[in-house]
Amino acid sequence: MAKQKLGRDVIQSVIEKHQTKKREIAQLTIKIDANLDNALGKLANTLNISKNRLIEDILTESGIVQEVEENYYE
Repeated sequence: MAKQKLGRDVIQSVIEKHQTKKREIAQLTIKIDANLDNALGKLANTLNISKNRLIEDILTESGIVQEVEENYYE
């Protein structure tokens, strides 16, 4: 747990250091294992949300991403 908190502090400091006033847009593409894709699909269906939304929530909660612009539709 302490290691995860330390990791979040490092990630947050990098984000703060590289923030600019002008908003930069980047697209993230990830490749995942088919078994993980199936599991995420089942979990998303159970939670009644899209798989993209589930992945966004996981990445945000883990501290990997800070903000996501919602421009996807399912």
